[in-house]
Amino acid sequence: MKNNSLFDPYNLGSQQLTNRVVMAPMTRTRTSAGDTPNALIAKYYGQRASAGLIISEATDIAPHGKGYLWTPGIFTDAQVAGWKLVTTEVHRNGGKIFMQIWHVGRMSHISMMPGGQAPWGVTNERAADSDVFAHDASGRLTFVRASTPRQLETEELPALITDFRQAFRNAAEAGFDGIELHAANGYLFEQFMNASLNTRSDEYGGQSLENRTRFLLNVVDAAIQELGAGNVGVRLSPFGHYNSMPNDPNGEATYFYLCSELNRRGIGYIHLLYQLMPKGNMEQVTKFEETHLPDEFVKKTREIFNGTIIWCGSFTKEAAQTALATGWVDLIAFGRPFIGNPDLVARFKNNWPLVEADRSAYYTRNGEIGFTDFPNYNLF
Repeated sequence: MKNNSLFDPYNLGSQQLTNRVVMAPMTRTRTSAGDTPNALIAKYYGQRASAGLIISEATDIAPHGKGYLWTPGIFTDAQVAGWKLVTTEVHRNGGKIFMQIWHVGRMSHISMMPGGQAPWGVTNERAADSDVFAHDASGRLTFVRASTPRQLETEELPALITDFRQAFRNAAEAGFDGIELHAANGYLFEQFMNASLNTRSDEYGGQSLENRTRFLLNVVDAAIQELGAGNVGVRLSPFGHYNSMPNDPNGEATYFYLCSELNRRGIGYIHLLYQLMPKGNMEQVTKFEETHLPDEFVKKTREIFNGTIIWCGSFTKEAAQTALATGWVDLIAFGRPFIGNPDLVARFKNNWPLVEADRSAYYTRNGEIGFTDFPNYNLF
């Protein structure tokens, strides 16, 4: 057993973290026009900069990667300038911040796609049981069923990788300390990796482990070239069914092959959803599964991957401390507790009570209400 504490400093590659508490990425739908981060978002992240590491909300690489209204992008000059407000405020308060970068793939609706086109998928199979936050046919803002995608053509993938590469450059210009690729929760990268969903016959599909991980690894290579390996993380959700992901008989083999390849590349970290994600999506899931990744599975992950390992999944302070003691994980990410507790690290350290934010505040657009109006404990 290890004596690691949540409050110990930690070296994430060349990044010196003040503690082992990570603020997990959380979509909050607060952007200004043009999917642009603003001063309010900068205040929100700055308030939470006592986390050893902040991972930003998922950020779109291009208009064709968008799956939810009012999520930020990193593909325009205005968006880069908006994110500079955020990184400046986090750094001013002594924090570190990585940008989580995503492409939702088939998890979108035609109302958000350029020109009303179909979302982009690994195949043309629809996420039949999952919704996205968009406008319905009458113009009402609500959760609507994801549209039927069109299959990405093989010749389109190099240009898509170039979009990711530009996003990495823009993230660096905006002042981020690194990036995390969102390869979890049924979005585009996981759509490629799932052997049941990916029935392609080209070099990016089929039963071959190399083929189904090729797209993600090509994007990882681009990130390494732009930012350096130690400033790159990848988020994964083994065995999850979120966003209509089917059972994958080759899921474990794919995962361990991918971990080996990421280890060979020397990336900074992998970020695992330790608690298994249920079916459904952001709106439908009100309670997470009680089950978590098996001990033998996470032990083998530690044996394969030599870099930093982060776990996320409804951890309490006590459960996080127990997890660190196993030596199988280095950092623990907390999501919802950071919504109502901007000073979460201090509350943990001093055993101060936690505020549980009402779920109705998660995805609203009421200015500071439910966003930046939660006080530090010593201000009560």
